[in-house]
Amino acid sequence: MWSQLQSVIAAFFGVQSNAKREHDFKHHNPKALIAIAIVLFIAFILGVLGLVQLVLPAR
Repeated sequence: MWSQLQSVIAAFFGVQSNAKREHDFKHHNPKALIAIAIVLFIAFILGVLGLVQLVLPAR
């Protein structure tokens, strides 16, 4: 699980090598990688929305 999380985070930042990407898809379940990516994407969006709510005054 930790290796899959690291792979998804590296892919989000665009720092994952092509060899590592190929290794991940050979040794990890692609459905699990996609599920982790979706969860992290939703967490990122909610984090940005929360930060915006903190910074902008409420009306």
